[in-house]
Parts: sequence; C-alpha cells; structure tokens
Amino acid sequence: MSMATLSIIILALLVFEGLIIFKVLTESALDSIQNKIDISVYFKMDAPEDEILKIKKSLESLAEVKSIEYVSRDEALELFKERHADDPTITQSLEELKDNPLLASLNIKAYDPKEYVTIADYLDKTDSKTFFEKVTYAQNAVVIERLSKIIDTAEKGGVILILVLALVAVLVTFNTIRLAIYSGREQIEIMRLVGASNSFTRGPYIVEGVIYGLLGAVLSMILAAPIIYFVSPYIKIFIAEMDLWVYFNSHLLLILTYQLLFGIGVGVISSIIAVRKYLRI
Repeated sequence: MSMATLSIIILALLVFEGLIIFKVLTESALDSIQNKIDISVYFKMDAPEDEILKIKKSLESLAEVKSIEYVSRDEALELFKERHADDPTITQSLEELKDNPLLASLNIKAYDPKEYVTIADYLDKTDSKTFFEKVTYAQNAVVIERLSKIIDTAEKGGVILILVLALVAVLVTFNTIRLAIYSGREQIEIMRLVGASNSFTRGPYIVEGVIYGLLGAVLSMILAAPIIYFVSPYIKIFIAEMDLWVYFNSHLLLILTYQLLFGIGVGVISSIIAVRKYLRI
C-alpha cells in the first residue's frame, strides 16, 4: 500500500511538473509570436534624420510601446545585401544602382498586440506624418487581430488546463492516501480507545505524508530529467528561443521547491483530513 501511495504521488508530481513546463513553453511560444509582430514606419527619401529621431523619441513616451528600432537607409541596404548575398542577380542590380533605393524606417513593438491600434492612431494623427512614406499597420491589421485572438485563447485555455489537471492530481493523491489510512483504521480506533490523544494518533500519519511528499518530489525530478533532456532538441525546433534543458537546469532548485511544497502539502493535508474521520469514537 505504501509503494502504491508513493507511486501515485510521484505520478501526481510528474503531472504538476509537466504543468510548470507547459506554462513555461506556452509563455515562450506566445512571446515568440508577439516578437514577430510589429509596425514599421517607412520615411520619405528626403526626411531629415533629426526629424526621424524626434518621432522615435515621441513614440517612446507612449505607454503601449515596448521597443523601437531605428534602421537608417545605409543600415537597410547592408541588411538587404546580407539577406540576398546568395542571389547574384540582386547583388549585381544593386551594384549598378548609383543611389540607395531603400528607405529609413522605425520598427515598433508593443507590449500587447491589442495596443497596435492605439499606436497606429497616434501615427495617423501626428503632425510629422508628412514625412511618412508608408505605415505597415493597415496591411498587417488582420494578421495582428488574428494573432491577438490566438494568444488570448491560448492563455485562457492554458490556465483552465493547468487548473483542471492540478485538481485531478490533488484528488487522486488525496484518495490514495485516504485509502492507505483506511487500511489502518482499526489501529487508529484502538489507539483512541486506550486514551491516545488526537495529536498523538495523527502524528505518525502526518510524518508519513511528509515522507511521501519528500520522496515523491525527489523521485519525480529524477524521472523527469532524462525526459526533458530527450525532448528539449525537438521543442527547440518549434520554439527557437526556448532551450528546455538549459531552463530546467537553471531553475532546478525553484522547480524542486515547488515540487516539495506541492508534495508535502498534499500529503500532510490529505493525512489530516483522512485521519480525522477515524478520530471520532
């Protein structure tokens, strides 16, 4: 019965650890999507750099703006050459041009995709828009709106999934510990009949719950480590910014602390509730 209880706790803690990893992966994936969304403002050929920097500074004062990258005409040309270095036709065409055909631009990122509307409105109303050649929000508005809905749905769905699975893990663990204590109910009743106090009777089962939690937390971490090491390269294919194995190692103590708190907490609380039924004579 003890081995069965410990096994269930380990499985519950593996689920709990999986929920932590799932939350991290979801946040990384959503951040990756958001980092690919921006508004670009392209300036006319004759737009003075001082005016462009002035617009950049005014945009930085907006609470919705996360970051702004200024790309000058020369920088845009260098980036274009690097991007098409393997295409001799484009390289030759650029060499034949006397003037740089590319425009200076500001690439604006918001904290939340929903805030691009506010930024676009600000750009549309500013007096400096006479220097604008093009603002890319209009052509990206549909994509941004769809991505915003995907992000909202993923965040809400992730929270609901985490709560449901965490509840299932707690209930399964509680019922397993309760069943283990049920098998020793006669011993509890005898201890009460000979005058043992509630705390004296409850003590061994609380300690047992702590031991279950400690062993379950450590063993679940040991079991999870090779799984995370194996799946980490595959996750990196989908989320380039996320190295799960590095994250796991760098947050090992924090994850172990969560596991201990969850395991010991469930073990102790379940033991107290389950024993209380048999303390009444």
